[in-house]
Amino acid sequence: MLGHIFSPGGFANLLLSVPAVLWAITFHEFCHGFAAKLLGDPTAEREGRLSLNPLDHIDPIGALCLLLFRFGWAKPVPIDTRYFKHPKRDIIIVSLAGVVGNLLTAFVCARLVNFFPGLFMSWGAQQFILLMIYINLGLAAFNIIPIPPLDGSRILYVLLPYQCMKYYYWLERYGMFVVVGLLVLGIFPYIMYPIMTVLFHIVMF
Repeated sequence: MLGHIFSPGGFANLLLSVPAVLWAITFHEFCHGFAAKLLGDPTAEREGRLSLNPLDHIDPIGALCLLLFRFGWAKPVPIDTRYFKHPKRDIIIVSLAGVVGNLLTAFVCARLVNFFPGLFMSWGAQQFILLMIYINLGLAAFNIIPIPPLDGSRILYVLLPYQCMKYYYWLERYGMFVVVGLLVLGIFPYIMYPIMTVLFHIVMF
């Protein structure tokens, strides 16, 4: 999976990926906090997480995974659902906000290429804009997966019937081990590819 780093241009791609990763992670978490604030929860703002400063959001291991494997995670923004007037609806909105932020970034980057092709004549500019699209789609796709602690798991929590909650609590307890296991076994690319394909068609329409 790391072969692209040692291929021709691979190290240059790695360097170009750094600002793309920082933006993808930062904007993703900012969108969570901003959506929560709009719905009445001041927790993220109070704890200094309603910020576009990457240092406020980066999880070193998650950022490294995003840089190397094109999917990863950040430090989750604190949310207090007691502030929500419509908890189930608002949890879904806040959970999707980060994914929507990444899709919006990918969409804007794709439109820039379409409308201002002259800006991306150089190899570096082309690679950077493609990496912005790909990394943001990767982070969005990864977070849609309904395994705790990923964003999709919060939506699953809201939608599951009461009878199934014991299975969710089991998954919540061992979710990170499941994520690491899927990563180590190389299974994640097979899960991610169809999700990213759908998201790619959404932002490139």
